[in-house]
Amino acid sequence: RKMASQRGTGFDRHITIFSPEGRLYQVEYAFKAINQGGITAVGVRGKDCAVVVTQKKVADKLIDASSVTRMFKLTERSGCVMTGLIADSRAQVLRARQEAAGFKYKYGYEMCPDILSRRVAEINQIYTQVAAMRPLGCLMILVGWDEEADAPVLYKIDPSGMVCGFRGCSAGVKSTEANNYLEKKLRKKHDQKVEMTATETIHLAINALATVLAADFKPSDLEVALVSRDDPVFHTLTESQIDEHLTQIAERG
Repeated sequence: RKMASQRGTGFDRHITIFSPEGRLYQVEYAFKAINQGGITAVGVRGKDCAVVVTQKKVADKLIDASSVTRMFKLTERSGCVMTGLIADSRAQVLRARQEAAGFKYKYGYEMCPDILSRRVAEINQIYTQVAAMRPLGCLMILVGWDEEADAPVLYKIDPSGMVCGFRGCSAGVKSTEANNYLEKKLRKKHDQKVEMTATETIHLAINALATVLAADFKPSDLEVALVSRDDPVFHTLTESQIDEHLTQIAERG
């Protein structure tokens, strides 16, 4: 029998089967599922602030827009934006909250964002090697305030179980373009040895999303959440607060 690399040969039937090239097609399909919702999310870490921004799409005019969100609080000082299949996203958020609550119950203090992100990644990796499970078709961008480091942190956790800390990252349909935009802007600031304030960090994240989508956002089109030195509790901005930032961005040109 000819060992072809075509996907119809059966190597994508089970998560536990490698193709002759050493690929796990079901994991690759999970990455493709991340783009199914047509959503792009951006995360940026500044000196005293870490912010996540995402599009807000309400599928039907009859749906209450206040019940639609992709921002989730995980612990008091950490939260995330989820990109991909919303049902899978909620399942992953629930598991992350359970892990964080169990940690606090056992040790008596909050699970730090670094440990929480690694734990979520470990669970994702288990899903890639057990036949009775499937990888979740979602990607988590986690932000938090690390009390030990006394600094904001930003992590990206993908369906394969990979986790890394970032200065800036994105997920979703336009992630490649957004990453290129952030890389150029953050390299310029690094070369100039400029540290971003909380407001500048928020503006950079919104600008990145607006640029790659070529869109003029209204406050109802965006969700913005952050942690900062002044307010380390994970919180989302109201539409009026988002409107203020959009006005400032427009005035600065």
